[in-house]
Amino acid sequence: MAGQPLIGMSTYLAGAQWSVWDMEAVLLPAGYPRLVQRAGGLAVMLPPDAPERAAAAVARIDGLVVAGGPDVDPSRYDAERSPLTGPPAPERDTWELALIEAALAARVPLLGVCRGMQLLNVALGGTLVQHIDGHADGVGIFGRHSVKPVPGTLYAAAVPEETSVPTYHHQAVDRLGKGLAASAYAEDGTVEAIELPESDGWVVGVQWHPEMGEDARVMRELVRAAS
Repeated sequence: MAGQPLIGMSTYLAGAQWSVWDMEAVLLPAGYPRLVQRAGGLAVMLPPDAPERAAAAVARIDGLVVAGGPDVDPSRYDAERSPLTGPPAPERDTWELALIEAALAARVPLLGVCRGMQLLNVALGGTLVQHIDGHADGVGIFGRHSVKPVPGTLYAAAVPEETSVPTYHHQAVDRLGKGLAASAYAEDGTVEAIELPESDGWVVGVQWHPEMGEDARVMRELVRAAS
């Protein structure tokens, strides 16, 4: 389409405080829209909604970002809850899984970030490791580590060299979902990016947080695919 593509971003639904107010709010770290804007897109928020509205929402955007956030409920991939898994966020799980399914059906370019990558894997029948160490520097503190691309993948086309990325997660992909391939790994063997074959459109998930860094190349590829 002509002009800047409209990129929808999923959001939190959480209690928040600002000015004199303390109430439920739709939230998303500002790094997400800023990264979309730097990459040449127009950013719009998609707060949790009824799953039957997901297809209509996706029909109005050119690209989708499923943002980071709380742990995916293990019941979504038929696993028992680990004591180390965080509280569920059913409204996000339901809405974002519906958004992913609608985007895949409509071949709308999709980027999953951290939780979003994990949900993409779960949406396609994959499973998750509920706890790993070494991918954050503490509660609320982003770490950094190297990520190595797999040659010949969509991710490698965007970022061909090994890079240091901002990271904050304690869960990871275990069994890959149907059709998905790993396209980057951390030094410890953790799957750090996944994707569908290019013939299925532009569908990529990254386990780190590009919105917390300066490298906009992955988001630029989403925006390019959505243009």
